[in-house]
Amino acid sequence: MAASARLLSVGKRLGGREAVSAFSLEIAAGERVAILGPSGCGKTTILRLIAGLLTPDEGVIELDEQAVSANGRIIIPPEKRHVGMVFQDLALWPHLSVDVNLRFGLRARRVPTDEANERIRRALDLMQLSDRATAKPGSLSGGQQQRVALARALVLEPRILLMDEPLSSLDLDLSLRLRREIVLLYQRLRFTLLYVTHNREEAFEIGERVLVMDQGRIAAVGTPDVIRGYFENRRALSPPAE
Repeated sequence: MAASARLLSVGKRLGGREAVSAFSLEIAAGERVAILGPSGCGKTTILRLIAGLLTPDEGVIELDEQAVSANGRIIIPPEKRHVGMVFQDLALWPHLSVDVNLRFGLRARRVPTDEANERIRRALDLMQLSDRATAKPGSLSGGQQQRVALARALVLEPRILLMDEPLSSLDLDLSLRLRREIVLLYQRLRFTLLYVTHNREEAFEIGERVLVMDQGRIAAVGTPDVIRGYFENRRALSPPAE
């Protein structure tokens, strides 16, 4: 079952600068939201705050109307939030097989072996990787490695799935294909999806709602059509190049 999320006036300083400032956002259960913006605008920080990998300096983060972090403290630890995350660099263990990469998080959560085996089987089948369970990540294509990272998040049965620039290292054709697969996967499993990207067309295809970030704050939010209009208006108002 998908979960809702709410961030209330959240602030976070990293390396002496304000990475996120007075950030407020509500995400409905089962919603598909893309966060769009350049490097360093705070996109990844938002995901890490929701996942519990970072603690907000100010403000409150709620999942299903229950506070999980608030004002410099973790209330509910990451492993109990039912949140899955796919990192930009995928973060696969290169010396471990696909099966063991998926099993790692399940062991940390003390999922019984029989249940873990079934979850892994389902995830590999869903990602069309059933025949690659014993392979090491280095022997897989870029697309297959991406599917392993997705499968590793899905075996945890997340109610919210966070994806941080997951397609940025792939060529355009593969990226286009995986965009469609992510949307189809969402439609099949109906988790809440929060997807970070710097690519506008990627955000417009994946997000039902798109949020534009600039210097740690929300610059605009709306449907893909609304955000297209936002960028067109900005371009029209920009001074001509000399």
